Amino acid sequence: MRRPKGVKTKKSVAKRFKITARGKVLGSHAGRRHLLAGKNPKRRRRLGKRTIVDKTDAYRIIQNLPFSH
Repeated sequence: MRRPKGVKTKKSVAKRFKITARGKVLGSHAGRRHLLAGKNPKRRRRLGKRTIVDKTDAYRIIQNLPFSH
């Protein structure tokens, strides 16, 4: 049996981003992977939280998540 063709969610994008109820895109901050000892605790806490992705990038992300909006 062949799978029917259609639109698929890009799973790599689905794991990294979340769409809010109002349609905004949430993603994580850059700079949280390594070299954390040199960053102060306030900065590390802020980097751990989600942030709203810029609208120029959000358009491409939403294109890869067809069932989220």
